[in-house]
Amino acid sequence: MSQARYPRPLIALHWLTLLLIAVVYACMEFRGYFPRGSEPRELMKAIHFSGGLTVLLFVIARIALRLRGPIPPVSPPLPALQKLAATAGHLALYVFMLGMPIVGWLILSAEGASISLWGIPVPALVGENSDLAHTLEDFHEIGATVGYALIGLHALAGLYHHYLRRDDTLRRMLPGPRA
Repeated sequence: MSQARYPRPLIALHWLTLLLIAVVYACMEFRGYFPRGSEPRELMKAIHFSGGLTVLLFVIARIALRLRGPIPPVSPPLPALQKLAATAGHLALYVFMLGMPIVGWLILSAEGASISLWGIPVPALVGENSDLAHTLEDFHEIGATVGYALIGLHALAGLYHHYLRRDDTLRRMLPGPRA
């Protein structure tokens, strides 16, 4: 089996992005435990917004790094249908990771809310538009549900490759010392 692994910066961004997405989801799941307008609820919303925008920045950096060179091949090579499924799955994840923060940013913009990235003001993408904000909120909620499925399938695929197919798909992206 090949010992080729992704470059360390890509591995770090992969796992940091996952961690940040988990925080973003957790903030929205747990905000309901606090009354509207309360300090803890507002803090969770602020972390959700800034975390989402940070995911966007991380994904842009990941794409830039991926475009700089080839990715390590899977060993043994994947059958054509699995390779196609992997490509489609990764494309869907990238659309999700780019699209959700942008839609969130558009929602805040259309609501006329002040937007910040960890306290640094960020410009609005569109003018205030209540109807647009409501439409985008529905889309954002559906996207969040789809995101759970995409992330779950991605994790299951990694485990399938590691434990059933016994290839190096998962090991190529694991952090830690190089073999």
